[in-house]
Amino acid sequence: MFEVRIHSRGGQGGVTAARLLALAAVRDGKYATAFPFYGAERRGAPVVSFVRIDGSPIRISSQIRKPDLVIVLDPSVMDVVDVLQGIKPGGRVLVNAREPRDMGGHPACSVDLTGIALREKLEVAGSPILNTAVLGALAKMGIISMESAKSAIREMFSDPRNVSAAEAAYRELAA
Repeated sequence: MFEVRIHSRGGQGGVTAARLLALAAVRDGKYATAFPFYGAERRGAPVVSFVRIDGSPIRISSQIRKPDLVIVLDPSVMDVVDVLQGIKPGGRVLVNAREPRDMGGHPACSVDLTGIALREKLEVAGSPILNTAVLGALAKMGIISMESAKSAIREMFSDPRNVSAAEAAYRELAA
């Protein structure tokens, strides 16, 4: 089973990114579940979302304590949350950043999701929405196919800028 933990802030699209990732995995012929974990949060507060992907039905619905992949949609979350807590040995990290970051020896990739969202004018209440762009980066990493990423995005959003954002992240991902 492949387990993903997504760290974001309320209003950035982390919860929707988890749903999109699970939907894309299903489009790839796998089983997947996605769910968030947050209390009475508000826009800007740290939020954690979880995705499980497997070739067999998934019967676990608890939080993910030992992820294979950690996604950080807002690097400022790392100031208040230990995003690497419990990551499996060899576990990978995807960070929304212009430049690669040291992630404690874990293989890390970076892509400027914020810049992509702003270029595509994907904003709500002045905040860039990162959920569709991150799917392109995940496709480049081999987690899902780009075809399934685009299919999932189109199923949830009619605005073609969302697919454009995913395509840009696919092109711009730096390992």
